[in-house]
Amino acid sequence: MTPKRTMLGMAALVVGALLATPTLAASCITSQGQFEAFKQQLGQQAAASGVGQRGLQALQQARLSGITWRFESNPASQSSMRYRSPEEFLTSRFSTVNSFVSGARQRLQRNAGFFQTIEQRFGVPGSILVAIWGYETSWGGYTGDTPIVSGAVTLASYCRRHPRFEDDALAALQLVDSGLIDGNSRGGPSGELGHMQFLAGNWVRFASDGNGDGRADPNNPFDALATAAYMLRANGWQPGGSFADGSSNFRVLSVWNDSGNYQRAIAFAAGLIDQ
Repeated sequence: MTPKRTMLGMAALVVGALLATPTLAASCITSQGQFEAFKQQLGQQAAASGVGQRGLQALQQARLSGITWRFESNPASQSSMRYRSPEEFLTSRFSTVNSFVSGARQRLQRNAGFFQTIEQRFGVPGSILVAIWGYETSWGGYTGDTPIVSGAVTLASYCRRHPRFEDDALAALQLVDSGLIDGNSRGGPSGELGHMQFLAGNWVRFASDGNGDGRADPNNPFDALATAAYMLRANGWQPGGSFADGSSNFRVLSVWNDSGNYQRAIAFAAGLIDQ
C-alpha cells in the first residue's frame, strides 16, 4: 500500500490569509469572563478571512474549556516545566518503560509493510512514529474528550499562549467548514486531533492520505501516521540520520513538541524500540 499525500490546499491558503490580518487580530484575555468578547473578535477576524457559516457557528457555540484554562493557569504542573529523565517522563503515563516499548514494537511489527512504505516515502523511521503515537494516545486508545473547537479557542485566548496558537483556533474553524470535524468533535484539551494529537493548523498544512482511500482523517491511524511523517520531513528530518540527543533529527522533534523532556523521551524510546 503506497500512501498518497493529500494536502488541504485551500485550507492552507485560508490559514495563511488569517495569519496575514494583524489589524483584525483578537486581543488575548486574562480572565474567564472575557471569553465571549474574545470569541466576538476572533469571529470578526475569521469571517474577514473567509471562514464560512459552519465554522462561525461552531465558534459561536464554543464554550471556555475549563480543563484547558486550569492547565494553562498552572504552568508549574506541566511536565515540560521541570527536568525529567526519559524514564521518568514515560512512566508518568505508562506503568513501565518496558511496557511502553513492548506495546510500540507490537504495533510496528503488526503493520511492518506500512511503516516500511512510510519510511521509504518520508525518511522517518517507524520507531519514532510509534513512540509518538503511543505517548500521545496509547496507540489510539484515548484521543481526548474535550470539544476540539472549544479547546483550541480557549488556548488561543489565554495571554500566555496568544497569539502563537491563534492560527490553530482559526484552522479548527476551517476544518469544521470542510466537514472533517464539527462543533461537537472531541480531542485533546488544547484542540488536538485524532491518533497523533495534531494541532489543527498542522493538520491543515500536512494532512496526508496514508491508507489510499482518497481522504485524510486524523482519526484514521494510517492517515495520522503518514501526516506525522510528512510533517517531520517537511521540517527538516534527514532520512537515515541519527535521532540521538543533539543530532539534527533530534532537533526536528521540537516542531512536534517543544518540551525537552518530551523530545528526549521519544528519542530514548525509539532507540529501545529499534533494538
